[in-house]
Amino acid sequence: MSLFSLALAAVGLLLVLLLASKLFGARTIATWTLGFLVLATGFLYAAGKGWLTDPWHAGSPQASVVPTELVERREAAVESAALSVGVQDPKQVLFGDLHVHTTFSFDAFQMSLPMAGGDGAHPVADACDFARHCSGLDFWSINDHAITLTPRRWEETVEAVRQCNDVAGDVENPDLVSYLGWEWTQVGTTPETHWGHKNVILRDLADDQIPSRPISAGTPPGLPDPAANAPGPILVGGFALFEANTGGPDFATYMAATLGLVDCPQGIPVRELPMDCREVAPTPADLFAKLDDWDKEAIVIPHGTAWGFYTPLGSAWDKQLTDEQHDPKWQSLVEVFSGHGNSEEFRAYEEVTLAQDGSWSCPAPNENYIPSCWRAGQLIQERCVAAKIPAGECAERAAQARQNFVDAAFNAGFWTVPSTKLVDWQDAGQCRDCFQPAFNYRPKSTVQYMMALGRPEQKQDRFRFGFIASSDNHSARPGTGYKEFSRKEFTEARFGNFVDTQLGRRDDREPVPESEPVELSNIVTPFANFETERQASFFLNGGLAAVHADGRDRHAIWDAMQRREVYGTSGPRILLWFDLVNGPRGATAPMGSEVELTQSPEFRVRAVGSFEPKAGCPAESRESMDAARLARLCQGECYHPSDVRRAISRIEVVRIQPQTGRDENLRDRIEDPWRILPCPPSSDGCEITFTDETFTASGRDTLYYVRAIEIPSLAVGADPLGCTRDSKGKCVEISPCFSKPWTDDCLSETEERAWSSPIFVDQGPTPVPAIVTDTLPAPDRDQIIGAGEGGDGA
Repeated sequence: MSLFSLALAAVGLLLVLLLASKLFGARTIATWTLGFLVLATGFLYAAGKGWLTDPWHAGSPQASVVPTELVERREAAVESAALSVGVQDPKQVLFGDLHVHTTFSFDAFQMSLPMAGGDGAHPVADACDFARHCSGLDFWSINDHAITLTPRRWEETVEAVRQCNDVAGDVENPDLVSYLGWEWTQVGTTPETHWGHKNVILRDLADDQIPSRPISAGTPPGLPDPAANAPGPILVGGFALFEANTGGPDFATYMAATLGLVDCPQGIPVRELPMDCREVAPTPADLFAKLDDWDKEAIVIPHGTAWGFYTPLGSAWDKQLTDEQHDPKWQSLVEVFSGHGNSEEFRAYEEVTLAQDGSWSCPAPNENYIPSCWRAGQLIQERCVAAKIPAGECAERAAQARQNFVDAAFNAGFWTVPSTKLVDWQDAGQCRDCFQPAFNYRPKSTVQYMMALGRPEQKQDRFRFGFIASSDNHSARPGTGYKEFSRKEFTEARFGNFVDTQLGRRDDREPVPESEPVELSNIVTPFANFETERQASFFLNGGLAAVHADGRDRHAIWDAMQRREVYGTSGPRILLWFDLVNGPRGATAPMGSEVELTQSPEFRVRAVGSFEPKAGCPAESRESMDAARLARLCQGECYHPSDVRRAISRIEVVRIQPQTGRDENLRDRIEDPWRILPCPPSSDGCEITFTDETFTASGRDTLYYVRAIEIPSLAVGADPLGCTRDSKGKCVEISPCFSKPWTDDCLSETEERAWSSPIFVDQGPTPVPAIVTDTLPAPDRDQIIGAGEGGDGA
């Protein structure tokens, strides 16, 4: 029986009591009323504890294996394209998604509820079937938030991923490889305490090869403990009854299980911890230490680094480049792009100014960027002038508004201006000249910024990450970038609906011409605190990870990730090869390599565009599962490539020469683009070579990576705000994606792309000066280097 039905029964009982009072008198009805109140209180308590509704489960995959013939056709298409651009004996290029959430994650769960426009549970089993037959991937991983993975949810996740692999057929040549993992979700309220989000991917699946539980970051520092400050069961039960038809009872059951899990004790070896607790590592150093203790094969992948939705103003990656907070044994890849936007490109503006004394202030705008704090001052100034308040006082109020914004707790600056609307903020806080940037961009947390950092005095002197992209999908749909459609189901745009639920709040204050400070104690719920409605316009269908692997089995894909022979795309299956052709001893070094050279590096780039998609789903997908399940998961569209490839318009080369000292300006260390190399207008692909003639003379270690840019095509959310600009480029009016009906996918033209992993070229050792005598000729440079590398030139 549903809670709604039980509530109707309680109302009926109350009516019976009222009738009884007429028949038997007041004393009897008082006794009965007391009994009714006890019963009602018990009912609300039971509902709030989640005892009246079954919890959601991981499920079991239902789809069949992908036919071998289809897998072979896909492999043949890649090999044919490789040969067309001169790649001899190519490795397999496989596509996957290493960032996928199901409704075991708290935010994914809440978005699945009818109150947020969701259509119910999307468990691990859905992700398995979707990866096989909707998006047609070669590999994927599960990455639910560790903080909400109770022992039951983790056990079910492990079993569902194993079942997904059991379907795959031959372990040496599976149709799909499914990896187990989780997300270490850390959020700090200040730049000093913020470390960000990182996915942990596990290679293996056997009990003795995986940790007993996922490792969480715990409660964000500076925030109250959710369990200790959660409303009581009776209030939660009341909420469940109020939202009985929109997911309230399921919410109560989910939260009761989540908040009932206690943190494991600290300082105890991981294998001695109780099985029924949440393992917590508050910092990256703690996470790496626990992974050392578990000693299982794993990779840690930071992601969403420049995403300002939760990243505090002024956050920077400098503090993570230390011997404690970075361990390349574990952390070797970084996600540059996802459905939450692009975190690649550094820009030299500031969203807040941090003085040496620790004080914060609002920086002035420039031609390509207006800080949100500055826009807050403009809004108060405009209201003030409209209210005919003296100009001097208006200027003071605008200055106070800017300061209140930067001082606001936990990214809640937008709350300091009472009763703003979505359109009021225009494009404040956004990177205007970045490719599909993450919302509220944080420049000092971008991938380019972190790759330019240098600390030569430390053991961990630099980040040497390989690059991937992923979806960060929250509806158990790995690889949603295969077609640009279904904004409501394939992106997280439903996040914006929270402002109209009990989990969020609308700003019902008067639009007064004065700013209000926001303290941590003012925060009601996290989704009310963040700019969920404005963020909702910036969600994308997401990207893909690609690997150059020696085979398509679990270990071959893992080995490619370990050697960083990987790249990312913004969604399409662009093929990309990037090699150093004059490596040590004349060898070719692929993307992700580290080499030392004493001569100018020479590179070759080869890229082939993705296939134009065909409408609908191929027969193999339609036959893989029942029609209703296929329609719900795939939304009527699957990966269904035609035989026509898009052209690559150009190759962009990025050159970064990391700092050799902390005082060097990072702006000068990043050259983007260093070179733009046009491609012929052909669907056959593009092959280009280039040389850095200045490398040796520069005396600096240098990394190079490339972007392969496709010709323009339409994409969901590519123009999230729809700005109308004046003659000076100022955004004066917006038509944001979230303001459009769900039937409108908010398609705009973009240039889809692929990002290679860098090739790290370090300065080689200076040749030893030759000793010249009358009888012994000086050896040439190649002989000396050969001897130094273990050759026979000595």
